[in-house]
Amino acid sequence: MTIKIDQNAFKWFEQEFDTPKPFHIRLYPQYAGFGDKNKGYSLAFSLEAPAIAAEQQEIDGITFFVESNDTWFFDETDVELKLSDISGELFANYIEHN
Repeated sequence: MTIKIDQNAFKWFEQEFDTPKPFHIRLYPQYAGFGDKNKGYSLAFSLEAPAIAAEQQEIDGITFFVESNDTWFFDETDVELKLSDISGELFANYIEHN
């Protein structure tokens, strides 16, 4: 599993969380919605420090991470976070490993 955040998505996180750097953003499954990866779950975000991070990536003072107990949601998948040019909404693109 890898986490990729494009530049526009990164700017979205800077504006949305509006917190002095450095800080951490947890990516985790939320039981709700119509997720593409796992039906009934969607990807959610929270501002918190990791307990036991399984994967993390730091970009310019923001560390994005997945906790070890949430790895089931990302099994054999890379996740790319992007901002839609059309809607201006953040979305996740899941790339399955073969």
